[in-house]
Amino acid sequence: MKPDTSQWRDPQAYAFVKGAAADVIAWEFLRRNPQYQRDFAASRSAKPMHELRKRWGLQFRRPA
Repeated sequence: MKPDTSQWRDPQAYAFVKGAAADVIAWEFLRRNPQYQRDFAASRSAKPMHELRKRWGLQFRRPA
């Protein structure tokens, strides 16, 4: 999965960061990491999701 990089240099594309919580900013950095992208793609096809969570320190909220 290749991210859309067309807006990465546009300051308006990042206006949301000024009021964003730390987890939102962390996700923006993580999702753009090429190694994470490879691991995520592999986890969807072969590796269990718990390996992805352990390697990258991810925690997912459970539905209420």
